[in-house]
Amino acid sequence: MGENSAELLDRPVYGMSQAARLLGLRTDGLRRWIDGYERGSTTYAPVIRERSTGVDTVTWGEFIEAGYLREYRAKRVTLQYLRPVIGFLRDRLQVPYPLATLKPYTSGRELALEAQEFVGLDPALNIVILGRDGTLMPSDPAVAFLDKVEFNDAGDVAERLFPLGRGKPIVLDPTRSFGEPTIPNVGVRTEIVAELVGAGEEPGRVAQIYSISVDDVEQVVEFERRHGELARAA
Repeated sequence: MGENSAELLDRPVYGMSQAARLLGLRTDGLRRWIDGYERGSTTYAPVIRERSTGVDTVTWGEFIEAGYLREYRAKRVTLQYLRPVIGFLRDRLQVPYPLATLKPYTSGRELALEAQEFVGLDPALNIVILGRDGTLMPSDPAVAFLDKVEFNDAGDVAERLFPLGRGKPIVLDPTRSFGEPTIPNVGVRTEIVAELVGAGEEPGRVAQIYSISVDDVEQVVEFERRHGELARAA
């Protein structure tokens, strides 16, 4: 790839609104997670960054960690409670983006459990849980996150994110097309496929052009439609 894991995770890839669109989030919500916010006279520290910087550019590591937090959106628990857990893992693992590595979900599960217990984390936000046989396993949100992320062989960096899940026809790769959604193994940006269909080209013809299935074309078009609506609403 030409760069080490730290360089990839530190790479500025998206603007805040662009990152929010790709994650299916509102821009103001994502900004609160990444850079903190103020409400009245109270200042809330970032969940992801160690401290607020005011920088609107999102690194790949921040984007991946936001992708993890996204899996907890349906929980009626503030994600601020995850901030000390991330800080704990950052210090113990000596990495800036602990949730963008495999360790907390695999060989470091005991450490993740220690972090949860140390801060008294609400169980709804757990990274790992105890199975019926007493073994530690990733929580449901962690499993959902891992289904969307491809790590390097060492497991120390998330290299690609599949917003619909691995095996689906859309990937985000910071080293390809400036991180914009593309179709795996084809390299064409999803917006181009959607624009062709929107201009009246038959899905079957588009599928033939790019050697993909009609189902892939339809999923790409739906993805672009939903994320376009979100961008207009933000």
